[in-house]
Amino acid sequence: MDVLGAHSLVAFAVYNPRFGSNEGEEYKKLLYYYPEDVEINEKIKTIGLCEAIVQFSRTFSRQSPARALHTQKNRHHFYEAEEHFWMVMVVKNPVVMKENSEGKSVPEYQEDVLLDSVYNAVLRQTYTMFKLFKGTFGMAMEQGGVETLKRRLQEFFSRYLLTLRLEQCDLIDTLGGISFFPLDKMTYLKIQSFISMVEFSFAHIQFTAFLYNEQLVWSGLEQDDMRTLFKYLTTSLFPSTIEAELAGKESPIHVSFPGYSQHYGRFLLGPRSLTDPNSPLRVPKIHVYIGSRHSELHLIVYKALSAAVCFLVDATVVLTLDFFQRLDTLVGPQLTLLASDIAEQYSSNRKPASSEKDSQFKFIYFNHMNLAEKSTVHVRRAANPSLVTVPTELLHILGDINSDFASSVEDEEVTVKAMSDYWVVGKRSDQRELYVILNQKNANLIEVNEEVKKLCTTQFSNIFFLD
Repeated sequence: MDVLGAHSLVAFAVYNPRFGSNEGEEYKKLLYYYPEDVEINEKIKTIGLCEAIVQFSRTFSRQSPARALHTQKNRHHFYEAEEHFWMVMVVKNPVVMKENSEGKSVPEYQEDVLLDSVYNAVLRQTYTMFKLFKGTFGMAMEQGGVETLKRRLQEFFSRYLLTLRLEQCDLIDTLGGISFFPLDKMTYLKIQSFISMVEFSFAHIQFTAFLYNEQLVWSGLEQDDMRTLFKYLTTSLFPSTIEAELAGKESPIHVSFPGYSQHYGRFLLGPRSLTDPNSPLRVPKIHVYIGSRHSELHLIVYKALSAAVCFLVDATVVLTLDFFQRLDTLVGPQLTLLASDIAEQYSSNRKPASSEKDSQFKFIYFNHMNLAEKSTVHVRRAANPSLVTVPTELLHILGDINSDFASSVEDEEVTVKAMSDYWVVGKRSDQRELYVILNQKNANLIEVNEEVKKLCTTQFSNIFFLD
């Protein structure tokens, strides 16, 4: 059996059905379409189909219209990001070649491989990422009308869509959590003291986030904004920076400028050089929401060893080279020391290599209250931010269990025996979810239940309570 193609992006569109309500003006509905080289009639046909499906499904449920359309070759996903503004993502079903009864090789579309919950979540994330960097669709309309919105959509999605790894999307994308780095109280207080000192010294810094080893330690942002920013940092900014270091394009050690001591701090988002006034400045603006209040902020990211700090500065402030020099002088040495302290603590508290019995377990944990996420199913790598360590079949089962949980408000437990003899268990209790994969082929249901209880006791005794 030969695989011809994995699930890939066929089309992506943003449209508003109210912009082209007259016959012959359907093209006015279209605000953005990928790929660009598709004929206009084909673009109109795609959004027309999606519009018709949504309108038809509303005859059965006005509050919950259709979110996906299944066809033999493709899967269409719809999302009303803002009132009357719809986003569409068309994903190709994987294809395998099989021999028919006549011995000829024919294509067979794997229609059941894709999970609606996963790709609906990916589509929602494309909007939240756009909103983080460009603001809402409504803001663009207020500031410059349709043309301004079209320009912003083009600027963002022409680059962002190329970064999507649809073939790697799974339950982690559905949950969209934040990985937290555990610290003792004393070190945590040191970090809080460091953040307070920097914010006091630079009054224009409105919010700060501190990360270590690409995991969140502390953040002043609201959860939803931090969730989106965390995804950008861990799937885009940090991996690209690590690749540059491995290629020898970036030096880990940094000397601020003559007269100052060496340290390992440098700007990931900021000036390229602290000594050249003409050095290019890479500081994007992001949009965050504090309650109902919208704020536009400069995003500055500074890193020393494995520690990184995000400084969010009022966008009305003009960022000068002197500002970055003073920030580097204050933050560089102290963040280097903090990073060294955390590394030392992490090394001393790190558990020894897992035993053979522990390696039989793989799990994903998610807390809906604080968005905390922990996974041993995914291993972070510089070139591949989400390397999966279990068979695809099991990820599909995890997604199905999660969909069952989403359709019910009751706490529950699901146990599945996979065709490959793996056991998969899902537990939900008090807005916490735990998914466990056990490689114990000869175990029975009672033994599996006991093993999962032991795992909950050893790994989640303080955060997960189940009967």
